[in-house]
Amino acid sequence: MDNPSIKPLIFHIDVNSAFLSWEAFYRVNKLGETVDLREIPSAIGGNKETRHGIILAKSTPAKKYNIQTGEPIVNALKKCPNLTIVPPNHSLYVECSNNFIDLLKQYAPVVEQYSIDEAFLDMTGTSKLYKDPIAFAHTLKDEIKTKLGFTVNVGISRNKLLAKMASDFEKPDKVHTLFPEEIETKLWPLPVEDLFFVGPSTAKKLYNLGIYTIGDLARTDLELIRGHFKKHGEVIWNYANGIDTDDIRKHIPANKGYSHDITLPYDVTDRQTAKHFLLAICETLGARIRADKSYISVVAVSFLDNEFNQHSKQISLPSSTDVTEKIYEHACNLFDSVWNNRPIRLLSVHTSKATDESYEQINMFDSEKYEKLSKLNSAIDSIRNKYGESSIKRASMMNDKKRDSLKH
Repeated sequence: MDNPSIKPLIFHIDVNSAFLSWEAFYRVNKLGETVDLREIPSAIGGNKETRHGIILAKSTPAKKYNIQTGEPIVNALKKCPNLTIVPPNHSLYVECSNNFIDLLKQYAPVVEQYSIDEAFLDMTGTSKLYKDPIAFAHTLKDEIKTKLGFTVNVGISRNKLLAKMASDFEKPDKVHTLFPEEIETKLWPLPVEDLFFVGPSTAKKLYNLGIYTIGDLARTDLELIRGHFKKHGEVIWNYANGIDTDDIRKHIPANKGYSHDITLPYDVTDRQTAKHFLLAICETLGARIRADKSYISVVAVSFLDNEFNQHSKQISLPSSTDVTEKIYEHACNLFDSVWNNRPIRLLSVHTSKATDESYEQINMFDSEKYEKLSKLNSAIDSIRNKYGESSIKRASMMNDKKRDSLKH
């Protein structure tokens, strides 16, 4: 990386329909089920019987019914009454994600996990190991499929933005390149809404300006875009031109906390839907924390609104915890205190000050309650890992009113 004659080489690896793929593989290969969720109209989401919750992932056959990630289950069932919906098994997904990242680390000198189901690999300077990076990408993709049982897309470029855009081309189980010299032919003809961080509301405003493709945006005067979209406009204009200055970290620090981000499939404008996503995030974080036998004592919530402004707030807890419900409770309180009712495009929960020992500020009302919840969470993780998510369900995932007024 320090040698200017060596060009950067970045891979973006993205699991295809991660939650659904991991769930399907587990059910067929571990539970012995005969129906593969990947082969029928199916989705990972809330409870089908109560028709609560949102779609977190969907199968390829479900896409034919225009089932959308993030839409309410009640809407999805109107489109496809026979849609098979299974609840999320977050502890299973954490295990699959860890196996995925561990395999990548066997081949790449630097791995930056971007989310639970995707990662960037810095392959710069590996030409002596892998003479043909495209051929190696196919080999890596096929090894993941053979060893771990699910498919991925691999995007290859000179920076993270272009590698990520490349991995979003035709799916599943594909390798795509998007080098700077390919931007004009591969990226610019695409609809502007396909560009990273261009949501429906931004796309509509761009249409009104006569900007319909990524190429239209790239060729538009930057000052005009800034005038209409401010900071967000500069970001998406740079992205349209393939400009990204976010380098993969050479040295990833020891894990002192846990975080998870969700780039929302559409601009979220209501509190209930936002809290659905918060619950999904906190379930994933809680399972990761307990899997590492850790405890955290700081919770933070942050989000990007549709004008690309970031809002965040954090709180230090009086006691360290590994309890999903406690993390979620604080996340909801933080969200309520900072949200300004502007549409949300990215939602994050971060935890920090992780330790391998718990400490408790004595509270005669809460201490016993949270101790029981911690043991219950661990028991739930164990049961889900062995028998699947459907073997045990949180009431908060089944009933909106209970979830929104969660009292522990």
